[in-house]
Amino acid sequence: MGDLERFIARLTEANAVMNLIGPDTLPDIWNRHIWDSAQLLGHAPNAQTWADLGAGAGFPGVVLAIMLKAQPRSHVWLIDSLGKRCRFLQEVIHGLSLRATVINGRAEDNAVTVDVVTARAVAPMEKLLGYAQPYLQRGATGLFLKGEKAETELAEARKVWQFQSELSVSRSDPRGRIVSVRSLRRVKTW
Repeated sequence: MGDLERFIARLTEANAVMNLIGPDTLPDIWNRHIWDSAQLLGHAPNAQTWADLGAGAGFPGVVLAIMLKAQPRSHVWLIDSLGKRCRFLQEVIHGLSLRATVINGRAEDNAVTVDVVTARAVAPMEKLLGYAQPYLQRGATGLFLKGEKAETELAEARKVWQFQSELSVSRSDPRGRIVSVRSLRRVKTW
């Protein structure tokens, strides 16, 4: 809890300068961001290695790294293409002594082998699956936090991709969904 509190304090301070999260979400940060991120552990309780694509403010990646801190073989890769967000994330993981690595670059160009690939508020499913493809092809399970349009996004994504998926209702907001994805292949187009 102390690490989560320190993370929130650092995020609140940095958010005033670089708008990492919507300022209107700060009063409900525990439910809206922390619990929303932490619930992913229940969907992959044995996962030790995670990649957070478009890591941004650290949701869900930093929260997962904090929650997994007691697991000696855990590691989280925080991947983001914007340098200033990467610098913020690097300060956080250093300050909290987290087992995490920040990668400044495009998600699809920096695939590492992990148990789970995740993302939150990055892109519609069709595009997100393209970013996640290298991770999924290396055996990762995809766990993506999506909003109330998850079913529509999945239908659109199936025009481009073949995959197995499951939808779960978010425990932090009944309108949200957690999309679990496996066995991704691009649909052949002629």
